[in-house]
Amino acid sequence: MAYVQQARTTADPATYAMAESALRTSLKVQPQDNYAAQTAMGALAAARHDFRAALEWGRRAVATNPAGSGAHGVLADAHTQLGRYEASYQDVQRMTDLRPDTASLARASYTWELRGDVPRARALMERALQDAPTPGDQAFARAHLAALAVESGDARTGLREAEHGLRAVPRDPQLLETRARAHHALGDSRRAVADYTAAVAIAPLPQYVLGLGELQDSLGHPAAAQEQYAILRAQERLRAASKAPADVDAILFEADHGDARRAVAMGRTAVESRPFIAVQDAYAWALHRAGQDTRALPYADRALALGTRSALSHYHRAVIERSLGNLTAARRDLETALAIDPRFHPLHAPAARTALRALQRIGSAS
Repeated sequence: MAYVQQARTTADPATYAMAESALRTSLKVQPQDNYAAQTAMGALAAARHDFRAALEWGRRAVATNPAGSGAHGVLADAHTQLGRYEASYQDVQRMTDLRPDTASLARASYTWELRGDVPRARALMERALQDAPTPGDQAFARAHLAALAVESGDARTGLREAEHGLRAVPRDPQLLETRARAHHALGDSRRAVADYTAAVAIAPLPQYVLGLGELQDSLGHPAAAQEQYAILRAQERLRAASKAPADVDAILFEADHGDARRAVAMGRTAVESRPFIAVQDAYAWALHRAGQDTRALPYADRALALGTRSALSHYHRAVIERSLGNLTAARRDLETALAIDPRFHPLHAPAARTALRALQRIGSAS
């Protein structure tokens, strides 16, 4: 599990192989009733985005030890990413009943975030923070509280939460990335770039690299943006060679900065293996960028079907609706996106404001 956590932090997939080797050895030494190794294999599979394997390992672990809360967490993560949301809510409830600690409360928070109940999500994450036993657990909770605030348009609270966390764990990349987004929302581009750069240096995860690249793009720094995009292309080549499904950030990057038809192929494969709402949204956007708006709209609808308050998803659906001539629906989604977070994306938020003004003019003229 230390190897799994190291891989998540450093974005080095080779560490997953070391984790698997250790766990396979454990299962060889003790093939029966090895709850810890079964649960860890589920967590490893989830980290690799093989959620069907994670589900199978989680079920084995629960069969071995029904009272083990960690296995229910593996099931919850797998069910969530496989689009089986009601099952995931039940898993989280069982996990919390067994052990109401940071891990279970954080998952409970996420179930309400998915359903659009941000106040309840925040309250549960605050409880997770209070129960956090280590600086790393505290940083995790602070990062999520900061993200909840930033993504709700409250950048000052997000900045404050991120800075609290960074005082305890100064090099936490998730906190640095969230503070970067808060700085951007507050108009401090210099600090936003500095925090994104620090996060990428520690862990070049695609979401950090893409965030920095698109921020540099929005600031009129094309050479700096292309440096980050080159990293993403190299990561994509490694991903394609491994035949693993593409992640959301890779699909969105290809749709916006690469080959839209390739993004559609990546999105199709991803949504078949992982029909999570964020993947549905990325696939919808790829279809739009490839000129397939009629096909895109049902996926954009599915991305918002739980009531999730995602400014980016509302923006994506608005653009698709506008392309299909559904101007009233497009205007409504643009208004929702900008109400949730007026600075939700360095490139798309300005485009959303421009598109909304154009639709308002059309409405006034008619």
